[in-house]
Amino acid sequence: MSRVGKKPIPIPQGVEIVVKGREVEVTGVKGSLRRTFHPTMEISIEDKQVFVRRPSDSKLHKSLHGVTRTQIANMVLGVVEGFQKVLEIEGVGYRAQKDEKGVNFQLGFSHLIKFSPPEGIELEVESPNKVVVKGINKDVVGEVAAKIRSFRKPNPYTGKGIRYAGEWIRRKAGKTGVGLK
Repeated sequence: MSRVGKKPIPIPQGVEIVVKGREVEVTGVKGSLRRTFHPTMEISIEDKQVFVRRPSDSKLHKSLHGVTRTQIANMVLGVVEGFQKVLEIEGVGYRAQKDEKGVNFQLGFSHLIKFSPPEGIELEVESPNKVVVKGINKDVVGEVAAKIRSFRKPNPYTGKGIRYAGEWIRRKAGKTGVGLK
């Protein structure tokens, strides 16, 4: 059996979980999340814990077992604490500025890049070189952070661009000019 899938998910104080067939709705302090899961996964609530069970040991059911349990656990964590990704902007003249609709990025292009976050996502500009993406849905927070990073990926030669906080960029050596005469 899946070690991850077997673990029960404890339901914290103030969180309400409703299971209606394939659909699970989690409501907490920060908001509410709803997700539909594969019809063969059996989701039940017993003694303030959520259990996910699979009907057989087929390859499909094994792969869905741990994923389903992890997604429900992320929903519970999201409505209690929320998720965030921190992006750092590196480069001369590269900056982010908060706007009433979203964030404007200056990334060395001839134009501003205006980005409006989807519903449920909050963007904070802590400094001109630091943007924080916050939300209760882990998948959407990751997608928005990846979208912002794609505006100007880190250059392996100079290190300029948008990177995740703590991300290590493998630097390449430039031309040395050794073979020139």
